[in-house]
Amino acid sequence: MIGNFSFTRALLLTALLLPGWATAQSAATPQIPLLNQPALQSAKAQRSVLLAVTRAGERLVAVGERGIVLLSDDSGASWRQARVPVSVSLTAVQFVDAEHGWAVGHLGVVLHSADGGETWVKQLDGVRAAQLALASAEEGGDAKLLKAAEWLVADGPDKPFLDLYFSDRRHGYVVGAYGLILRTADGGASWQPWMQQVENPEGLNLYGIRAAGGALFIAGERGLLLRSSDNGQSFQALDSPYDGSFFGLLGSARGELLAFGLRGNAYWSGDRGASWQRIDTGVEVALSAATRLADGALLLASQAGDLLISRDQGRSFQHLAGPAGASIAGLVAAPDGSLIRVGLGGLTRQPRDLPSAQR
Repeated sequence: MIGNFSFTRALLLTALLLPGWATAQSAATPQIPLLNQPALQSAKAQRSVLLAVTRAGERLVAVGERGIVLLSDDSGASWRQARVPVSVSLTAVQFVDAEHGWAVGHLGVVLHSADGGETWVKQLDGVRAAQLALASAEEGGDAKLLKAAEWLVADGPDKPFLDLYFSDRRHGYVVGAYGLILRTADGGASWQPWMQQVENPEGLNLYGIRAAGGALFIAGERGLLLRSSDNGQSFQALDSPYDGSFFGLLGSARGELLAFGLRGNAYWSGDRGASWQRIDTGVEVALSAATRLADGALLLASQAGDLLISRDQGRSFQHLAGPAGASIAGLVAAPDGSLIRVGLGGLTRQPRDLPSAQR
């Protein structure tokens, strides 16, 4: 089932995209105002629900509800709102360098920026994807696929993307509800549905995708863990140590991997997911975000605002001293070493010197 944390990042949706190619030139969709209505500029944007934050070079980029994108060039001391062409909630964001980044969200939206987040263009939405799925099914002549595609079009753009991973300016994946996954090899100018390449027969929700040790990993609903060892050409299911939902992943170049999710559950692997070790987090609520600090330490955050730190690449975590803060949906280290947290209460900037860990 979808837990409370994931509900803040995605609507409960019911459709699975079918094979077919999608181009960046989305058709006009006047029947879905949020897909064509630019995000409103708001003086309260910093206190709005924000769901993800990342670095674009030295710049910070945070995204959240109603298409809000916030930028900071002074390590989070001040923020300004970017221009965004949609008003749907944005759930995840990634930049591969200081200029090029993507954000994904509700109603099947994929946005791209080529100027460090200052402006964004829509590359894909659920309406266009459904139309292309229908065209593909009609051409293929499969009655079952055709019926599903017709239902998909009639049902509307109710497919959220929940995470994304780009290895460079051209190659990337977006993942979401009910097993939805698409791949691009041209920076989002076109998209190819990739569900048929993923060992997920039940169409379980896909919550996170990350690289580690030269492989790609996906974490999802009901303990789903997937790995691709062939540069994303196919994804195979791993033996999972847990039957509850995993909401995120954090990997290293050496192949170490941290998977975290419901009820404080977190697991560590040092062999690219072949085996897993349970971590005693001391937390009983959903673990919602993780990041790596400049000194190599790992931070893990909970839905209740707990912060945990690891200095052994994720094998063990200690609580940071002090009371839990507001709910955390995303966090990242700023260029000056301060910690930026986003969540239901908006933005929080924590000083460079983190409190000591509790023993």
